[in-house]
Amino acid sequence: MEGETLKQKTAKGLFWGGISNGVQQVLSALFGIYLARTLSVEDYGLIGMLAIFSGVAGTIINSGFTVALTNKIDATHKDYNAVFWFTFFVGLSCYVVLYFVAPLIAMFYDCPELTILSRVMFVSFFVNGCAAVSYTVLFKKLMVKQQAQIDITSMLLSGIVGITLAIKGYAYWALAWQNVIFICSGALLRFWVAPWKPSFNINFVPLKEMFSFSVKMFFTNIFQQINNNIFSVLLGRFFNATQVGYFTQGQKWAVMGSQSIWGMFSSVTQPVFVEAQGNRQRELNVFRKMSRFGAFVSIPVMFGLAFVAKEFICITLGEKWLPSVVILQILCVWGSFLFLQILYTQVLIVHGHSDIYLKGNIFQGVLQLLSVVIAFHWGILVMVGVYVLAFLISLFFWHFYVHKDIGLKVEMVIQDIGSYLFVTLISFSFVYFLSLGISNIYWLLCVKVFLSVFIYLCLVYLLGAKIIRESILLIKNKLKY
Repeated sequence: MEGETLKQKTAKGLFWGGISNGVQQVLSALFGIYLARTLSVEDYGLIGMLAIFSGVAGTIINSGFTVALTNKIDATHKDYNAVFWFTFFVGLSCYVVLYFVAPLIAMFYDCPELTILSRVMFVSFFVNGCAAVSYTVLFKKLMVKQQAQIDITSMLLSGIVGITLAIKGYAYWALAWQNVIFICSGALLRFWVAPWKPSFNINFVPLKEMFSFSVKMFFTNIFQQINNNIFSVLLGRFFNATQVGYFTQGQKWAVMGSQSIWGMFSSVTQPVFVEAQGNRQRELNVFRKMSRFGAFVSIPVMFGLAFVAKEFICITLGEKWLPSVVILQILCVWGSFLFLQILYTQVLIVHGHSDIYLKGNIFQGVLQLLSVVIAFHWGILVMVGVYVLAFLISLFFWHFYVHKDIGLKVEMVIQDIGSYLFVTLISFSFVYFLSLGISNIYWLLCVKVFLSVFIYLCLVYLLGAKIIRESILLIKNKLKY
């Protein structure tokens, strides 16, 4: 992509990021629907119990050095090589430790089957850690097309394996091996495709320069993993695998919906902000344009998913998953504004504010943890509700520091996303009353989806939103590549 402007790189990245996430979400939905109808709630619960251990271990392996590499403009082969071998040795050590700790994990949850299950699943994060630098190279060079091809291939391969094992009656092992195959195949393909390969000249000296930034990122990511998986831990310890399964399924579809939006952003935001760094007005303009695009897509998609959650769950997954509906609806509020947090944190990372990034995640983590612990006695729905509320409150923390860096004002954010929220609520209100007389659940789902999309786009167009023109130009520009 030599000679391309920042605008062209961003457009190409968003295009391929959109293609990748769109195809992945479709495949994930199809595979997920079949597996959810075939497997039990308890099967999903067992896998959900191990999420926090895999997440924390993966964070320990990366240790923040991969982010430091991305943020380093003049990174050399020695820098990449040092990080590669560090992640390799740390990953191997982590797996050995967790291999022997597996019986204790099973004892904690009082589920003996978790011993062998965890030992198999934990292999994936070690393999993924070995390809972390390769991913950084693809990411930094904005090789989004190649990354898209890798992700789609991995999704297809792992989905086929998961469905095959489910048909054969392997229960939770279908989910476990689907996860392992997806991560491992993706890691190996990234290692093969990336235009960089490690050498055996091992030298950890370059890590010293990145340490101060990386150590803060390390603790930040640890807190993020705890925040993301605290529900599964509490539910698995004090309730049962069924409750974990309901939450895991609701969370899965909420995350899947939000990934269709923020996946596009995550592939380009940090490199784009790195190139715009040093020009305060340019950074502000990039942020606002991305926030408008995020609100244009994220808010109607996530609120729309909440709007049709009951019909969607009943038709696709079956009535056994109905307890997941309200959980999904609440988490959709979180997913609607997740793109905003991503933009906030990427600005801080690019500006080298790893200390603020750490403080922000500690603040958010403590707030969410306290909220969940306080709400614990009122049941899972209240826990999820206060968790989302704590997330929304934490956005003001991120905004305060981004305002200091690029001059972003609260009224700018409200202006950029408020209109899309208003139009979304108006559109769904119209559709709700128009669909009251429909009793057939299939017709009801179709009417809600198509009418909501039609009314929303019409209202946005009539209000003269700039994002429509920007999106059309984006698509036209992509046809040239």
